[in-house]
Amino acid sequence: MRSLWSDADARRLIESCTADGIGEDLALRVYTTRLLGSDPQLVLHGGGNTSVKSRAVDAVGDEVDVLFVKGSGWDMGTIEPPGLPAVRLAPLLRLADVDSLSDEEMVRAQRSNLLDPGAPNPSVEALLHAWVQHKFVDHTHANAVLALVDQPDGEAIVRDLYGDRMAYVPYIMPGFDLAKAAKKASDAHPDAEGLILLKHGIFSFGATAHEAYERMIELVSMAEGCIEQGAGKTFAPAAIPDALARPAEVAPLLRGLLANPTDDEDGYQRFVLDFRTGPEILAFVNGGELERYARAGTATPDHVIRTKPKPLILPPPEADDPEGFATAARDAAELFREEYEAYFARNNDRVGGVKKALDASPRVVLVPGLGLFAAGKNAKAAAVAGDLAETAIDVIRRAESMDRFESIGEADLFDMEYWSLEQAKLGAAKDPPLTGLVVAITGGAGAIGAATAAAFRAEGAEVALLDLPGDHLEDVAADVGAIAIPCDVTDDAAVSAAIDAVTEAYGGLDVLVSNAGAAWQGRIAEVSDETLRESFELNFFGHQRVARAAVAVMLQQHTGGSLLFNASKQALNPGPRFGPYGLPKAATLALMRQYAIDYGAEGIRSNAVNADRIRSGLLTDEMVGERSAARGLSEQEYMSGNLLEREVTAEDVAAAFVALAKARRTTGAILTVDGGNIAAAVR
Repeated sequence: MRSLWSDADARRLIESCTADGIGEDLALRVYTTRLLGSDPQLVLHGGGNTSVKSRAVDAVGDEVDVLFVKGSGWDMGTIEPPGLPAVRLAPLLRLADVDSLSDEEMVRAQRSNLLDPGAPNPSVEALLHAWVQHKFVDHTHANAVLALVDQPDGEAIVRDLYGDRMAYVPYIMPGFDLAKAAKKASDAHPDAEGLILLKHGIFSFGATAHEAYERMIELVSMAEGCIEQGAGKTFAPAAIPDALARPAEVAPLLRGLLANPTDDEDGYQRFVLDFRTGPEILAFVNGGELERYARAGTATPDHVIRTKPKPLILPPPEADDPEGFATAARDAAELFREEYEAYFARNNDRVGGVKKALDASPRVVLVPGLGLFAAGKNAKAAAVAGDLAETAIDVIRRAESMDRFESIGEADLFDMEYWSLEQAKLGAAKDPPLTGLVVAITGGAGAIGAATAAAFRAEGAEVALLDLPGDHLEDVAADVGAIAIPCDVTDDAAVSAAIDAVTEAYGGLDVLVSNAGAAWQGRIAEVSDETLRESFELNFFGHQRVARAAVAVMLQQHTGGSLLFNASKQALNPGPRFGPYGLPKAATLALMRQYAIDYGAEGIRSNAVNADRIRSGLLTDEMVGERSAARGLSEQEYMSGNLLEREVTAEDVAAAFVALAKARRTTGAILTVDGGNIAAAVR
């Protein structure tokens, strides 16, 4: 492991912080915290913390001893000074004389001694940081150290490796009791350079930020060397079929199996999936003893909150037997749920029946021959679970190369997963209503597509924008927080590839907004067949291509879905010289209703938005000028020529699409968004 310390970078940060009134101790604490947090072999998603004992001025102007310690919710890799709140040190030190303290009491005691009442909660390990007699304290869950302590004789291995350089603490759940045990070990070995927390992680100490950081790098490097020296075996492979289904073919089935029925607006607790593969992942999932080592527990206890105690393991998905794989996957998922519910029941009885059960869906799914799927309530949560799953693979691989991977026991895993501090968060923050939904929008780079993407993202959905390739598509996607997928909806292969890309990115598809279109004009008898066919290819068959591909995914998921078509007033109220555009749009309205009829029994709803006079790629500013001039009107008068006398915007159309996506009992409907045009009303 290589040190990333730079005297020049440290000096620049000190100078920057000094200009903002921040002292050198805190500046250097921020600097080395970022160094630690930037290395995924040391820290992932909150899996570590740092502190420094220093001085600060309180609200009345008195200088007091404080502990600057990582605050809850801050990422070590990008932390800023506010992410290390100052806690009065003296009251924390007095707590060492208390015999016992509940987690809730400990959190209240720490919060009550914050210099800034609005600061984030100090780390749950703040007392441990306070009670060890060193100025700078660093804590990580280094993969290499975990690989050593997560073995049957892990304590003997690390004692032989580090000797008296470290103090050793048995596994105890984070909180007051762990802080007490760490203090006892540290006090008994005052010259120790850090702590080894068995089955948990490593602490390093230092009089300076540089010393504590360099010690962490050296100690972890020693663990890496020990593994390299002791490694003697790899995973023995199992027999895997030659022809396997593609991830895009497996993901929708899997996503449907993970979904949980609910009474909310959508009717399901849906999960977004994150697919991972590669040589190390494949060697792991293709191992002959996968069931043993993959289900032995987590690499470090706090991972259980994001990954559950064990993964779901599926059989290899043979390409020529999709039904056989589907049946086996359903059976495996049902067994996983039954086992998880039994695990909860027996451990909840052990603790007095006071815990609230979490959902029984797995968060990591291992598929031999393909890789792993991680699940989360949104794309960010799925990515976190995926990162932790890859970390587990790395730790287990290293431990198994020496001996055998061994985690903490079931009771300890349960106590961590159902930690009171985590249970208190249940229901505390309500997710946006469309959290977990995956939405694909064609014509995504246009005004209506971009506005619709922003509206769905605001409701918590994951969004993929499909449009012709180019920088504009990429820019729009980046602006709204969506992914960009190049797609020409007039090309069968391009549409199939695009829907596959959506499925591989998020695991499936719940809502299709079929929005791509263009306006051809001309008197109908004077329009060539070629022009008419070209318009039908985009404005009718384009809708049919994407809808057909989307429905295929929705049927695999067995959780329903929503098809939303962008229609036009031309379909209901034809205008002169607009037949080449209006005719396929009229056919699209019929298409929408046919999907409603044919797939309603599967819970797939089909609706349309009928919009008029929206500034977009169809109705450009140039066209607005021409049409308003031809009618002797100002542009404003032309655009607001409706019953409400207001211009209708792309955002209004977007709101209609979102409303229809939420309307669980509406299908075959046309929602008009035109400010009021009786001639175009549905009748």
